[in-house]
Amino acid sequence: MALYTMADLHLSFSTEKPMDVFGDRWKDHPEKIAQRWSLTDGDTIVLPGDFSWAIDLKELEADMAFLHGLPGKKILSKGNHDYWWETMSKLNKFVESYPSVSFLHNNSYTVGNVSICGTRGWTLEPSDEDEKVLNREVGRLKMSLQQAEKTPVVFLHYPPLFGELRCEPILDVLKEYGVRECYYGHLHGPGASGLAVEGTVDGIDFRLISADHLDFTPLKIRE
Repeated sequence: MALYTMADLHLSFSTEKPMDVFGDRWKDHPEKIAQRWSLTDGDTIVLPGDFSWAIDLKELEADMAFLHGLPGKKILSKGNHDYWWETMSKLNKFVESYPSVSFLHNNSYTVGNVSICGTRGWTLEPSDEDEKVLNREVGRLKMSLQQAEKTPVVFLHYPPLFGELRCEPILDVLKEYGVRECYYGHLHGPGASGLAVEGTVDGIDFRLISADHLDFTPLKIRE
């Protein structure tokens, strides 16, 4: 019953969106994911955002079939490129055909001795319009953490820290609820990941888990 995580799979089996335009590391990356997928059927993996380039559920089917075919339980949350994301009722209906998949959205899941919590998060430099989205994401994170039954571990898509930038509303919630671990994605390439904050800040351990940063190998965070 090990717990893993990895963000930003960026699958595109039904779309013309080759990721190797972002560097050789992304060449044939779905094959790398399949080869390096170390989960067993009793394990769980959290995938915080940018799972697929699909724009609707029909286009998503091939990517979801690929994921469902891999061992383990999968918990997906939303990223900035998950345009296929629908209401929870539609998504839950959709994954009836993919029973190994569930969604992290205004809720929490208990795996072993931890509760999986999280939301998408938002940009670190919001405009006035973005502020509304950020406030909504803060509310969703609180709702998720309020449902935690065990020690909360938070998974975000957007980084709450980047270089000297800080998303204080998100960080305030993490501190308010006593979160000690936070995993996030979104950042790609040596330039972006070079400014990624990894390590302990304000008593919270942060870790970048975008797929290319992990060399397409799921990160085990609990045995």
